[in-house]
Amino acid sequence: MLKYIAFVFTFLFFVNVSSQEDTSEQLKIFLDCNVCDNTYLRQNLGNVQFVRDQDLSDVHLFFVTQRNGSGGRSYDVDFIGKRDFEMINYKLSFSTDSNMTRDDTRRRILENLKLGLVRFWIAKGTVTEVSVNVPTPENEEEKVEEKDPWNYWVFRIGANGFFNGQETNNSSNLNVNFSARRVTDKNKFSFRVNFNENKSTFTFDGDDIVAINNGKSLNISDVISINDHWSFGAFGNIGTSTFSNFDLFWRFRPAIEYNFFKYTESAKKQLILSYRNGLVFNDYIERSVFGEDDELLFQHSFLLGGSFRQEWGNINGEASFNQFLHDTALKSFGFFLGASIRVFKGFNFNISGNYRITRDQINLPAGDISLEELLLQQQQLQSGYNYFVSVGFSYQFGSIYNSIVNPRFNF
Repeated sequence: MLKYIAFVFTFLFFVNVSSQEDTSEQLKIFLDCNVCDNTYLRQNLGNVQFVRDQDLSDVHLFFVTQRNGSGGRSYDVDFIGKRDFEMINYKLSFSTDSNMTRDDTRRRILENLKLGLVRFWIAKGTVTEVSVNVPTPENEEEKVEEKDPWNYWVFRIGANGFFNGQETNNSSNLNVNFSARRVTDKNKFSFRVNFNENKSTFTFDGDDIVAINNGKSLNISDVISINDHWSFGAFGNIGTSTFSNFDLFWRFRPAIEYNFFKYTESAKKQLILSYRNGLVFNDYIERSVFGEDDELLFQHSFLLGGSFRQEWGNINGEASFNQFLHDTALKSFGFFLGASIRVFKGFNFNISGNYRITRDQINLPAGDISLEELLLQQQQLQSGYNYFVSVGFSYQFGSIYNSIVNPRFNF
């Protein structure tokens, strides 16, 4: 009996090893994409084996994406050959638009991955099941440059509500917005109107305590491209906010920006320095801590920000400075850092956080805040600083193959 059991386990072991060896003959790819439907790609991209680390792959598929003017995404996919394929490296670019469904998007990604992998399949010698379809000359339609009837304008209308409650309390949130934008290489214009209201009701000893915060805003910006490194913009907004003690506010601030890299490289790397200077008008609901009912001020700001995305990971951060010119003691400093670094095979280090020093809260209402207002967060509170920090790491080891998809009990 023991001999029979040993024979069965030995047989299963060799079958399993043989199966893994057969799988390992396929082209190994590492999918480096944070916006892709990985499950769909694993289920529908055959003739490859997905691996969990780029050093274990034959091809590293490195995705870099940016939002485009239509509301979709522009994709740049680097097909980076590894090991026996180091001499094969090229880029494939394509785009999606806002009218495409999630299924349309993932299908377009899949078709472009198939197209980009053909050269590697040829080099690997695994083209038995691969075919390429192209139109015949007689079926090829004459290419005609399509005219855009909307002239690059994209409009969006949105509304959403959130409601929850229990016996002693309930809350609701309502948001309505409309936006329009036009994006070209030379100019980027955007217009957005927004209304939001938060309402919370608490019942205590038969009495209802109601907290309502609402705000309305109109934001307009226009950015002009000067050359590969310089841009000029104008930014304006107007609105109200009960939380921030604004019966009315408006801002208008021209700005200049310099990118140390070319803007055409922005998907992979940016390092920008910008400066804004302009007018700020506040009309307060309650008299401010400085004894003002309304005021017109000058404010300027500096921002230094950068982002880098490479095969080893990504880093982005910024430092900002804001200051009122009528009283230079009224200022704020902000710092942000986010990074995900591949330290070595299977090990990734992640950190993100921000810290802000606030010495410019001129909109705070005078007088003491009630306990109800404090607990219900009906008003913005005085604070010399605020921060958020997240630090962690991940280490993955084990089988290098991860193509199997098992969706059971995912809901």
